Amino acid sequence: MITFVARRALYSLPVILVASFVLFWAVRSTFDPLAKLRQVNDPQAIQRAIEQMGLDRSIPEQYLIWLRSFVTGDWGVSSRTGTPVLPLIGEALWPTLQVAFWGLVVAVVIAGAISVFSAVRQYSIGDHILTGASYIGIAMPAFWFGLILIQTFAVWPREAFGLAEPPLFFIGLHSSGSSDPLDYLRHLVLPVSALMIALVATWSRYGRAAMLDALASDYVRTARAKGVPRRQIIWRHAARNALAPFVTVVALDAAVLLGGLVVTEQIFAIPGMGRLFLQSLVAADVYVLLPWMIVVAVAVVICNLLADLGYALLDPRVRLR
Repeated sequence: MITFVARRALYSLPVILVASFVLFWAVRSTFDPLAKLRQVNDPQAIQRAIEQMGLDRSIPEQYLIWLRSFVTGDWGVSSRTGTPVLPLIGEALWPTLQVAFWGLVVAVVIAGAISVFSAVRQYSIGDHILTGASYIGIAMPAFWFGLILIQTFAVWPREAFGLAEPPLFFIGLHSSGSSDPLDYLRHLVLPVSALMIALVATWSRYGRAAMLDALASDYVRTARAKGVPRRQIIWRHAARNALAPFVTVVALDAAVLLGGLVVTEQIFAIPGMGRLFLQSLVAADVYVLLPWMIVVAVAVVICNLLADLGYALLDPRVRLR
C-alpha cells in the first residue's frame, strides 16, 4: 500500500507542473499585468516595471522565475486591494472549505441512503418518487434555488412578523464577533442546502446504478444461496463493493467545489474562493487569478489522488495491478 501511495504521488507531480505552466501561459497571454500602469502613459515607468517583472523574457523563463517565488511563499501583491496574495487566498479558502465540507458530508449521507433504498426497492413507488426528485434537482439552477431559499426562510418570515432579523436562518457564514454554535449553524443551513441539492441528485443516480450492479453480481447470488441474512448481504457485500465508484465521483466533485462555489458564495454573501475569483476577474487582477487557479488545480490533483487511494482501499485488486 505504501508503494501504491508513493507511485501515485510521484505521478501527480508532473501533472501539477504541467497544469501550472499551462495556467501561467494562459494568464500571461490573456491579461496585461501592466494595464493600470499604461493608463498613466509613462514609458520609463512601464519599461522599469517590465524589467523588474521579467516581462521582457520568454514565457518559460518567466514561468521559472514565478515558480521559484511561488514555492517560497512569495505570491505577489493584489493590484485590486494592495494586500499580499497568500493571506488573501488563505482568508478566502477557509469559508469555502467550511461550506464545502458540510455540504459534502450531508450530501454523502443523504445520497448514500437514497442509493441503497432505490436499488433495494427498484421500481417501487418510493424509487420512482426519488428518481423524479433527483431529475428535478439536476435540472434546477443553483442560483434560482438559492434565491428561493433566501426568500422563503429569511425574507418572508421577517416581513410577515415585522422582525428586525430573520427568525430562522441568516445569510452569510456567521455573525461578526459571534462564537455561538447555533448562530454558526443558522448561517450555514441555507448555503449548504443550496449546495447539496445538485450533489445529492447526481450522486444518488451514480450510487443507485453501482448498487444495482453489485446486487446482480455472482457473489451476492452465492451469499443468498448460502442463506446469508438479507441485511448482511445488502450492507456488508453489496454496499461495500458499490462504494468504489461512488467514492471516485465524490472525490472528483469535492475538488471542483473548492473553486466552483461562485454562485453559492455570491448569493449568500460568503467571502470565499468563488467570490474572490469573481472579484479578481472583474478587476483583471492577474496577481490573484494565477495563484487562485494553481491552488484549485493542486486541489483537483490531490482529490484525484485521494480517489485512487479510496478505490484501492475498497478494492484490493487495484493495489495488485
